[in-house]
Amino acid sequence: MERADERLPGAGRMRPCAAAFVAGATARSRLPLDYSVASLRLVDALVDGLRKGGADRERARGTLFGLGAYVGEVLVRRAGGEWVDLDEEQRAYFGQPVGVRMPDGRIWNPVGKVHNRFEAGGPQEPLQTFYLLLHGRARRPAA
Repeated sequence: MERADERLPGAGRMRPCAAAFVAGATARSRLPLDYSVASLRLVDALVDGLRKGGADRERARGTLFGLGAYVGEVLVRRAGGEWVDLDEEQRAYFGQPVGVRMPDGRIWNPVGKVHNRFEAGGPQEPLQTFYLLLHGRARRPAA
């Protein structure tokens, strides 16, 4: 298992990290990164584009981290999660220093999920499906 990079931001910096990624990505093109669940399909397409464009994992590392921060922020905003710093055992398991704790207490690894999508390529790891099948999401009250 890959060791978590100690230079990556902690939980308190993930929201600004996601916002900076969105600002940079939308400044170059009109990508609809609006923190909606539907926008996760665009993240899938961006990850697939990196892979098809020939980027290796090391060259794509920063972009993949930014996309993972964005996916995590969707979990925070839409599913009631919160960014958390992972303990030593969790870091070893996930290979990341941060995760998202859902209302039921489960920890999810959106940054790792984006890396898995890049490594696997194609539809095996769709991020929108990841969200839709996510256990522990906050349920919206019936109107």
